[in-house]
Amino acid sequence: MSPPISRRDLLGAASAALPLAAFAGSARAQGVSPAPKQTAPEDLSPSAPTAIEVSARPIPSFDLRDRARVRFGALQFRGGLQLSSRFRGFGGLSGLRLDADGERFLAISDKATWFTGRLTYSGNELTGIADVEAAPMLGADGQPITAQRRWFDSEAIARDGSLVYVALERVHQILRYDFGRGGVSARGDVLLTPPALRKLPSNAGIEALVIVPKGRPLAGTLVAISERGLDSSGNIIGFLIGGRTPGSFAVRRSDGYDISDAALLPQGDLLILERKFSWTTGVGIRIRRIALTSLAPGATIDGRPIFEADLGYEIDNLEALDAHVDAAGDTVLTMLSDDNFSMLQRTLLLQFTLLDE
Repeated sequence: MSPPISRRDLLGAASAALPLAAFAGSARAQGVSPAPKQTAPEDLSPSAPTAIEVSARPIPSFDLRDRARVRFGALQFRGGLQLSSRFRGFGGLSGLRLDADGERFLAISDKATWFTGRLTYSGNELTGIADVEAAPMLGADGQPITAQRRWFDSEAIARDGSLVYVALERVHQILRYDFGRGGVSARGDVLLTPPALRKLPSNAGIEALVIVPKGRPLAGTLVAISERGLDSSGNIIGFLIGGRTPGSFAVRRSDGYDISDAALLPQGDLLILERKFSWTTGVGIRIRRIALTSLAPGATIDGRPIFEADLGYEIDNLEALDAHVDAAGDTVLTMLSDDNFSMLQRTLLLQFTLLDE
C-alpha cells in the first residue's frame, strides 16, 4: 500500500494555485463521511462472488493542458474511465490482469478482495465496465485471509492459465490459486519463496509479479519485484522464483522512482510501471521497457523510459499495468490506479496504444 496522494494535491499542483503542503494539511483536516455504501468486504460470502454496481465516467483526454494531444512518449492515448461504486469495499485496486482480448478482467484490492468483470468498447474506445463481482481471497482453510491470519495488502497479481499468484506486501508471502478449482472461490496455498524475500522492508515488499510463458527466455519463472527493497548499491531487489535459473536480481533505481507493477509485452520485453511522490517535485509516473533476455541471477537490469507523466495529466496513484493485443493487431497498455480508499483520490482506468519506436 502506497502513501496516500490527495486528489486535491494533484489538482492544486497541476494549476499551481496552492502549495502541496497546504492541500495536505487541508486533506488531513477534512473528516468528511462518504455517502452510505453497500456491503463491506468482510461481509462477502466465501462461497460465492457478490455482484456489485460500478459506475464509469469517461476521461476523453489525458493532457489537462492540451486536450487535443494524444501522443505521450511511445504511447498514444485511447481513452479512460473514472470508476466509482457504492460498494464499500471498492477501491484500493493494485493489480490487474486481462484476458487475451482485453475484455474480461481479474483485479485485486489492497484489502484482499477479488474483482472480476468485463470492459466494454465501442470500436477501440473504452466505454464502460460491466458484470462486476467481488469476492474475498481465501486461504488454504477456506476462510478469508483477512479473517484468520489478518493478511491483507495484496499488491501484485500474475496469471498463468488457471493458476493465479498474489503477493502480500507486509507479510511477504505469495499465494497460489488454482482458478480451475472454483475461480475466485479457490483456496490459496503459500508459495515457497527465497528467504531474502521475507526480509524486505514492511511496506516496500513485492509490488510486481509476472509469470514468463512457454517459448520465452525464463519460461515458467515467476518474476517478483519489490517496491523499494534496496540492495547495497541502492537498486531495487527482484527475484526469479521457480524455472531453470532461480535467484535474485536488481532493477537500477533512478530519479527517486519506486516500482508499482510490471507486465510482459507480446513482443517479449518487460515493462515496469514506476511512480514517485515528494512534497518538492509532486507526483510522477513512468514506464521503462527492459529486454527480458537481460534478466538473470545477479544481473542489474535497466531500460529507457517510454512514457512519463506528471500532475499536468490525468493521473492518480497508478499501481496496475497489463498489455494485450486488440483485433487490429495493436498492443494496448491498460493502467489502473489505487485510490487508497480515500475520498480525495480516484480510481482511474487508462488505455494507451504502444507505438512503434
